[in-house]
Amino acid sequence: MPESRPLNFAVIGAGAWGTAMAVHLVRRGQGTTLVTRRPEHAIAVRAAHENKDYLPGISLPAALRVTADLRAALLEADVALIACPAQSLREWSEKICGARQDTARLQLLLSLVKGLELGTHLRPSQILTQIMPDLNVGTLTGPTNAAEVARGLPAAMVLAVARQDAFSDRVPAAMSGPTLRIYLSPDLAGAEYGGGLKNIYAIAAGLCDGLKLGDNAKAALLTRALAEMLRVGVALGAKPETFYGLSGFGDLVATSHGAWSRNREFGEHIGAGKIITALLARRKTIVEGHRTTEALYGLCQERKIAAPILGEIYAILYQNKLPADALHALMTRELKREA
Repeated sequence: MPESRPLNFAVIGAGAWGTAMAVHLVRRGQGTTLVTRRPEHAIAVRAAHENKDYLPGISLPAALRVTADLRAALLEADVALIACPAQSLREWSEKICGARQDTARLQLLLSLVKGLELGTHLRPSQILTQIMPDLNVGTLTGPTNAAEVARGLPAAMVLAVARQDAFSDRVPAAMSGPTLRIYLSPDLAGAEYGGGLKNIYAIAAGLCDGLKLGDNAKAALLTRALAEMLRVGVALGAKPETFYGLSGFGDLVATSHGAWSRNREFGEHIGAGKIITALLARRKTIVEGHRTTEALYGLCQERKIAAPILGEIYAILYQNKLPADALHALMTRELKREA
């Protein structure tokens, strides 16, 4: 395969983020197919040249192919990116495994998924490897709002793969450009844990907003959240420096402050007194931090990892603890040195 030619990408999952990434790849001159879950969604997107359900207001480029035929999309793909909720990843992975039997061209499968699988506590790349052990896998993550990426506003991400090779080294250059810079990371576990943990702490940041606790409280919370993120991640085998980068601190800041953040908004509504079940029932899109809290709390309990902020968020979401009581529990913990 000549290195001069553009790569072909299949973006699997036509939510906001999958659509935005597909738009960016076409802008970079890469052959790109966006794969929808439902045939009728593909038809509607093609007809409107817009994903009105998940990314309204963004005109899709004419060169973007949109289909619900996963097998056809993978036939020409060098790289596949999968953008779906964490709890749907295994189902999609099994579909990909079956659909790629007709081609040996696919060389890299990248997850855009943030969170752990309930029950198994597996990271996205671990699920992909479990189902397709022969295929190189990785994650593409960082502080990125879908609409901003689709509009071409500047952003940066981090790419981590299970096996670095000559082909995976080509991918960041193919995806990077004037509006999106991609850095390489050797820490796949850390990049994935950071992407999951930050959604939990973004819910906590939203709670501060909903309770109207002020900037001091939110700053203190996020500072301690970063320390907890690092402690949890290292205990799970990640590298500490990863959490000071784009997939840790960068994503935490963006998701905890952005008005667009589903996790922050979810926390804000809870802090303002809204009922959690009602908030979830009315949503078309997934609040990943909700189920990720359950999965990561279970993993920390299993590994005996201390994570007091995570524990209080779990108590609010799953044990009906009042946000004000959770705050009081955190503020009255035994005093200690900052670390």
